[in-house]
Amino acid sequence: MSLESLQDLYLDQIRDLYSAERQIIDALPKMVDTASHSQLRDGFSRHLEQTRQHAKRLEEIGERMQVKVSGKKCKGMEGLLEEGKEIIDEGGDPSVIDAGLIAAAQRVEHYEIAAYGCARTYAEALGLDDDVSLLQQTLDEEAATDKKLTSLATSVVNADAQRNITIEPDADRSSARRSPRRSDEPEARP
Repeated sequence: MSLESLQDLYLDQIRDLYSAERQIIDALPKMVDTASHSQLRDGFSRHLEQTRQHAKRLEEIGERMQVKVSGKKCKGMEGLLEEGKEIIDEGGDPSVIDAGLIAAAQRVEHYEIAAYGCARTYAEALGLDDDVSLLQQTLDEEAATDKKLTSLATSVVNADAQRNITIEPDADRSSARRSPRRSDEPEARP
């Protein structure tokens, strides 16, 4: 599709977002299954339902425009989700994996926040007030999800991930090596 007008660019962005949302819908169940913290599992489950609504809103925009929103592949989201999959595939301490899942999820949220913000701005410029409203609703939900992830990471998950790990300098002090700390060992203090 040739991008000859802002309308063309807007439609291209809507299709890209739809592809991104569909990919997220496919990826979230694995994240739910992998997460060890119940709050994180619940958050991912709630966001899966929310993401389904995001996709429906984009379909509604397509119906108003009388175009299909499917058919495009969002390569940016594909890459972000692949990074999240790598965290799952690496395996390791469940709390550390949870911290990595939050980092991966926040990268996804930030991508979506940027993309929805641009699409909303295009809709405003085109005078598509109904679309502006739908896109802003999704944008607000994505920003709220990002804040919830930050709160969960800083209040619970990161502390749990750090609890069983101490940093020991290598002999040459050029890098650090992580080693598990037994629960009966005192915490190392600098």
